Amino acid sequence: MRIVLVGPPGAGKGTQATRLAEKLRVPHISTGDLFRANISRQTDLGKLAKSYMDAGNLVPDEVTIAMAKDRMEQPDAVNGFLLDGFPRNVSQAEALDELLTTEGIKLDAVLDLEAPEEEVVKRIAGRRICRNDSSHVFHVTYKKPVKEGVCDVCGGELYQRDDDSEATVRTRLEVYHTQTEPIIDYYKAQGLVVTISSLGPVDEITQRALEALKGEAAENK
Repeated sequence: MRIVLVGPPGAGKGTQATRLAEKLRVPHISTGDLFRANISRQTDLGKLAKSYMDAGNLVPDEVTIAMAKDRMEQPDAVNGFLLDGFPRNVSQAEALDELLTTEGIKLDAVLDLEAPEEEVVKRIAGRRICRNDSSHVFHVTYKKPVKEGVCDVCGGELYQRDDDSEATVRTRLEVYHTQTEPIIDYYKAQGLVVTISSLGPVDEITQRALEALKGEAAENK
């Protein structure tokens, strides 16, 4: 299957992308991973992307698209892929369509993870990270440490990242609404969008997604 995953920050895209890619046996292709891999390998595209990032500028669409094209042409993506964080706007979606058409393939579905805005703010703004190990993550509501402000694992100080503050989260949501959300309508016009709730236990959401994708794939056959 060839899938695009969309949803606001805090909807759980990263978690579900990893789980769905494993279940569907396709590679999980995220924009962040593409940038990191190309920069780490010092590819021409990586060097170009880094020059923009070092200058504090956004990486242009054409660079992101070229990275995505290169990744989708790798052997493990021949039978499908799950795109996470790309396309990020309508112009990227149009470029992806053009690219896939050139290759004689098409998307099977666009999975839209829906989450109420206040729930998204609560999820992200409530996160607390351990200063000693960023993989130790807690939450003021959903995963409270035994002792407030102290990591249960190593005793390190728990803190809120700057980009997890409520003000920053609301800014990120505004960017999502103005730039990324329009691709949902773009793909709805093609009959590709399936929307599911991202509320509930992680396993439940994964099962919900798999059933929705299965139904969409059957309809588009």
